[in-house]
Amino acid sequence: MVDTLPADVTGGDLAASLEAIGETTPLVQHLTNTVTMNDVANLTLHWDALPVMADSPGDAGEMAAGAAALLFNTGQVPEGKVEAMHEAGATAADREIPLVLDPVGVGATPTREAVAEALLEDLEFSIIKGNYGEISALAGVEAEVRGVESVGEYDEIEDAARSLADITGATVVASGVSDVIATGDEAIRVTAGHERLSEVVGTGCMLGATLATFRGALEDAATAAVHGTLAFGIAGERAAEMAHNGPESYRTNFHDAVAGLSPTVVADLELEDRIERVD
Repeated sequence: MVDTLPADVTGGDLAASLEAIGETTPLVQHLTNTVTMNDVANLTLHWDALPVMADSPGDAGEMAAGAAALLFNTGQVPEGKVEAMHEAGATAADREIPLVLDPVGVGATPTREAVAEALLEDLEFSIIKGNYGEISALAGVEAEVRGVESVGEYDEIEDAARSLADITGATVVASGVSDVIATGDEAIRVTAGHERLSEVVGTGCMLGATLATFRGALEDAATAAVHGTLAFGIAGERAAEMAHNGPESYRTNFHDAVAGLSPTVVADLELEDRIERVD
């Protein structure tokens, strides 16, 4: 059963989630791509969690036994890593450890689609996060994904996200100019972030890591999805307020902003206009 999406989030609510991460220091296991692995590991650490990148057969399943959450990122799909995902996923299922799927590039090639479909067939995911194109492709809706980027118009992304959530039982996060979060019954839009996030390779992967981190510390998948997405976007805004000369210095600022986004900092934020329910 998927929990109700929280739409009336206060600074105090977000602070409580950040405190939960700091108090539990969840071990988050990432089976991800090598392009963004370092950023993903560092960002997880900056959220006050523990990253581990065990992604080979044998080791992946063994490490999963002690994880608080697992993230599967299909940015690269070599046979050994796919095998390790299924192995680690089986361990997680046995121990009721939440799984987060980031279906990077789904919709671009039949191989990636087959990998994602096999994972969804064999495993139950708590959260599925992708861009508009990836979520639409997984939902069986016409989508255009070039490489790992979503292109085109997605006027019915809320319906696609709800459909995928209904099919999988997961909370679905569709990231874009505004982020759509859906269960099978409802959807909300989260307005947070900055355009400079789109100029840095790997911010989508880092959002996936953020959601896995929040899910590792929180019992409620819907709350983890909403609070994680909101915190990520706020950090993106705060990074833009720091002095920077271009995308690379903004990337550094973003890591610093996440590290500095403490419960005390967010407790007094006014978030009433950040979340909108979608009919």
